[in-house]
Amino acid sequence: VYEGEGFICFESGNTYKGQFSEGRMHGEGTYTWADGVKYEGTFTKNVPMHKGRYTWNDGSVYEGSIHNGLRHGYGVFRSGTHPVSYTGYWCNGKRHGKGFISYDQEQTSWYSGDWVNNVREGWGLRCYRSGNTYRGQWKKNLRHGYGKMKWLTDNQEYVGQWECGIQHGFGIHTWILTRTEMSQYSLWNEYKGEFVKGERHGHGLFIYADGSIYSGEWVHNKRHGKGIFVLKNGQALEGEFVNDHPEKRPAPYQEFAAKDKKCSGNKLRICSSKLQGQIITCPVELAVLRHISKLRETYYFYSNLGCSSSIDGTYILLRLQFWRFLKDCEFHFSKTLAEMDRLLGGDKPFKNIHCPVDVVLFRTFVSNLVHLAFHIYHEELKDEVPHLERCFSEMMSRNVLPSACCVQGKQCYFFCSYIEKCWEVYRDFCRPCPKPPFEPTMTLRQFLWMLDDLKLLNEQLTASRVLGIFVKIGASLPGIHGVNLDLEVCIETNIVHCHRNVKIAFKNCCKCCSTCWARRKRN
Repeated sequence: VYEGEGFICFESGNTYKGQFSEGRMHGEGTYTWADGVKYEGTFTKNVPMHKGRYTWNDGSVYEGSIHNGLRHGYGVFRSGTHPVSYTGYWCNGKRHGKGFISYDQEQTSWYSGDWVNNVREGWGLRCYRSGNTYRGQWKKNLRHGYGKMKWLTDNQEYVGQWECGIQHGFGIHTWILTRTEMSQYSLWNEYKGEFVKGERHGHGLFIYADGSIYSGEWVHNKRHGKGIFVLKNGQALEGEFVNDHPEKRPAPYQEFAAKDKKCSGNKLRICSSKLQGQIITCPVELAVLRHISKLRETYYFYSNLGCSSSIDGTYILLRLQFWRFLKDCEFHFSKTLAEMDRLLGGDKPFKNIHCPVDVVLFRTFVSNLVHLAFHIYHEELKDEVPHLERCFSEMMSRNVLPSACCVQGKQCYFFCSYIEKCWEVYRDFCRPCPKPPFEPTMTLRQFLWMLDDLKLLNEQLTASRVLGIFVKIGASLPGIHGVNLDLEVCIETNIVHCHRNVKIAFKNCCKCCSTCWARRKRN
């Protein structure tokens, strides 16, 4: 019998070169078929076993575990005619178990998951060349069971039940809308309910991007049957819907100015809760909508101020930037920034109502302007009707439209880099305000003392020079000379402008104000 190394040629044209034992192919060897297919690996009694490598005429290659001459266990297959490669488990020559298959060289189209007899079945993740993805259950190469599909090209997403590759059963389908440049968040339409063969069919809830909601019956993607439709203004339509439309048309929306009269005079408290919840009465809502483009532009402009570029183009207004807006539009000539913080504080803890890093959302931004419009102009326009709408329009024409987005100074660009440290210093030197809600605050006199304690005052940066800076940046009312040392200052007013003018102060030497220091010693 054959034993040891050898070469054999069969009558069929097949050849073997390798080890023999007891007259059989046994050990490491290479078997080549007459048609060109080749196996290199381990033999056990004439049968390919354990580890080996198959090479086909078209250039396809398999390397991995072998059992009884078949691919079995873990192995890697690469096609010679197509850019397809598979890495994973096999059973009796077929993909079976966990595995990863790539359908192109760039690996933009692939599947990773369970296989049963060369078929995607079980749980897996499929990524398509378009960028769309599906993660969920499979059956016979089709999406079947529970899964999540994302259509990147169409900005859509579905989570729910599938049957034979089609949405079928309960699920949630979301249509993500393109976010505009000045918008904070993406908007979307969303359907949550039953599907039949890819269509909304049965009972479901649809939430529209504008805030409208429909809950009821659907037939072939259309509202059909009993349902309730809530419009974005709060009106509710309940009844039968036919072919996507209600059977009975709703009565036209009645705008009533009577509610606005409740906001006149000293009765702002009646609707203050609505304003805090960003619900504005009809005339004011119309006034806001007339200027909504300018308000959005202003919000976007100041939310960019002093910040580095946002990766996703989303910007949120900070209270510091809101203060800058108020000063640019000269709101602080009517009330100080500290007083405005108290008016707009709402339920915020009194210790934080002057916090510069608080987020001001767009709806809060608009609501704050409505509040300030009333507090600033309600006495001057007390005989005007509708009262709140007239106050808001007056504020827009006098303050916002002429001056918004015209920044007076560049302190925001500097301050955002040191905002946390400056806020820490401000809180350490604050004292309780003598007026409700008795929150920690700082006066101009206390600010001067702070500069002295920090050894920032010297022959170049004197107290009189600091006071001159405050007058220049608006710490006094128009037409009134001098500085009120009891004037409250917020963090944006004091620390920022002091640092901003340090270089100027060193170039302009002034004598120290002896009167100020004498008063301080007496105190």
